[in-house]
Amino acid sequence: MDLLNQAQEFEQRKFKFKTTSDRIVAAREAKELILSLNEIYKKKKDAKIMELMKRLTAIKQKIEKRLKGVPLTA
Repeated sequence: MDLLNQAQEFEQRKFKFKTTSDRIVAAREAKELILSLNEIYKKKKDAKIMELMKRLTAIKQKIEKRLKGVPLTA
């Protein structure tokens, strides 16, 4: 499965982004991978795919948290 290999490669990648655009691209790529894996998971019900989706979701959330920045305090 090429999609599984692509997702694992994304997971192993170093996440040092130089620009906001890099973060946006990475978040979109993670979302695309998660949705594609979800379609496979619906058919196969493989626990390994679910674990991979959970790990990718955690990475995506970290990227998005960084995009939104620190909330202002009043």
